[in-house]
Amino acid sequence: MTGPLRPAFHEGQVLAAADLSASVEYARGLATRHARHLHEWGIAEGLGLVTENRTDPGTNARFVEVSVEPGVAIDGTGREVVLSEPVVLRESGFEEVNGADQPTDDPYPVFLTAADREPAASPRPDSCAGTATKTRVEESYQILFGRLGDELLVADQQPPATGAPPADPPARWLVLLGYVRWTDGHFSGIETKARGVGVRFAGVRADTVSARSGALTLRTSQSVQEGGPVMVLTGGDPPSLVFGLYQGGGTVAPLMTVAANGNLTIEGSFSGRISAGTTLVTSGTATDGMLLPLPSGVSAEQVADGRVVVHVHLTPRTPPASADTTLYSPVEATVDRDRRIRCRARLYDPVMAPGEVVERPGTVDFLVLATVAATNGGG
Repeated sequence: MTGPLRPAFHEGQVLAAADLSASVEYARGLATRHARHLHEWGIAEGLGLVTENRTDPGTNARFVEVSVEPGVAIDGTGREVVLSEPVVLRESGFEEVNGADQPTDDPYPVFLTAADREPAASPRPDSCAGTATKTRVEESYQILFGRLGDELLVADQQPPATGAPPADPPARWLVLLGYVRWTDGHFSGIETKARGVGVRFAGVRADTVSARSGALTLRTSQSVQEGGPVMVLTGGDPPSLVFGLYQGGGTVAPLMTVAANGNLTIEGSFSGRISAGTTLVTSGTATDGMLLPLPSGVSAEQVADGRVVVHVHLTPRTPPASADTTLYSPVEATVDRDRRIRCRARLYDPVMAPGEVVERPGTVDFLVLATVAATNGGG
C-alpha cells in the first residue's frame, strides 16, 4: 500500500491535464486529512437558523421565514462547506419531505451537506481544441429537510479510513443546522436542540495547547461578555490559575485562584466530599432551645449514618446583672442528640432580694467540630 503521491516536475516536461489535476488533488488531500484528523467536525462559523416575521396574504396568518446565515462547516470527511450568502429555506422543499405528516409540535431537523456542481458561468473554450470543456467545479452545498428522528443519523455517520482521499459527492455527510417547527403550511419557529440532539460545533484534537503571550484564556463564548465565565492560566511571576467572571472592560473578577505555591483562594463558600482525617469547625453563640449549626460542607445525613462524628464544646456566658451584688450560677449547659441547646442560669442577689432565687434561660458560646475518621473512607 502506497502513501500519498506528490507530483514532481522537471524542465522540458510536457504537462498533461492529469499532472495539473494531481497537484490540486495533493493539496486537497493535505487539507482534508488535517481537518479530518486534527479537528472535530461541525459548524466552524455562522450557519445559524434565523427567523423573520411574515404574514400570509391569503389568510392573514402570522408565520416566520427561516434563513440559514452565511458560514462555514467542516464535515466528517474533512471537506469544507461554505455558504457565502444567507439562504432562505423553501417551504415547498419541506412539504416534499414531511407534507404528509399529521400536525405536530415536534420540530423537524434541517441538515447541510456538500455538493459538487458545474459553475453558473460558461466554461472557457479550450484554445487548442476549440471546444467548451469543463475547467471548474463549484464546491457547493445542499440544505436538506429530515423527518422526525432523522437527527439520530448524525451520530451513526462513519468517517473515511485514515489517509483516504477527499470524499466527493455522492458521498454525503450530514451537518445538523437546527430544527424548524411547521404549523398550517408555514414555518412557525426554530430550535437548536430537540429530542436530546443539538447542533454540533467544530472542535480541535490536541494534547498540548500553548500560548505565545504567556497567558492562556478559556471562555464559553467567542467574544468577551460581561458576567461570562472565564479561566485564565498565566505564566508570569508568579504564575497562577484564575477562574472568574468578566467585568466591564474585559477585566476578570476572580472567584477562585490557585497560586504558584498551591494556595487556594476562593471568594465563596467551600463544600463537597469530606476526605478521611478531615476536621471542620464552626463556632458562635446560642441561647436555650436553639439548634447548633453544622460546619459548612457537613450534612445531617452524614452525621446520622456515622460518616461524620460531631464534637461540641459549650461555655456558659455570664448574663447581664441588674446590680453588682447579683450572683450567677449555671444550672445546665448541654446539647441533645438533635444538637438542641439546653441552657439554664440561676441568679441570686443577697442584698436587693435576699429571699429570692431567679432561674432563667441562659446563653452559651459553642464550638462544633465535625471529624471524619482516617479509617472509614471519608464522607
